[in-house]
Amino acid sequence: MDSRSVLRGTVATAIACALGGAGSVAAWAGASAGPATHLGVWKMRVTPVTQKIRRAPTKVRNKAYAFRMVTRRAWSGDQFQCLDSLWTRESNWDHRAFNEGSGAYGIPQALPGSKMGFVARDWRFNPQTQIRWGLRYIRGRYGSPCGAWGHFRSHNWY
Repeated sequence: MDSRSVLRGTVATAIACALGGAGSVAAWAGASAGPATHLGVWKMRVTPVTQKIRRAPTKVRNKAYAFRMVTRRAWSGDQFQCLDSLWTRESNWDHRAFNEGSGAYGIPQALPGSKMGFVARDWRFNPQTQIRWGLRYIRGRYGSPCGAWGHFRSHNWY
């Protein structure tokens, strides 16, 4: 028995054990038992794990990204709550939100939406680009999300 066949058998047995194949513990225990064990491992049917990995809903991912961006700007948790209230009212955190009446687009409801192209060209379909642009806009015009939320509450726009 050469070293390649031992290595091949050990790797095959480790993969079978990791995937939970039938008799995987017994196969792993007998991995060094000899060539017969290795041939048995190669012939064993291994079924892959077919669980779907579930992603968080888009709204949750968008909020999580915005929270990270807010904290990087050294704004408090209260500022994120104001931002959440503002953008929930504006677009419900939907990066494809479009207001037919005004033409505003995206999470921050930029008017026109093409202004977000200042951050990146993928502004139509990338929520992170929209969030970055929206936070820059809020900081430049209102100073903070709570300033923008206060303006929105008194004027019904920001």
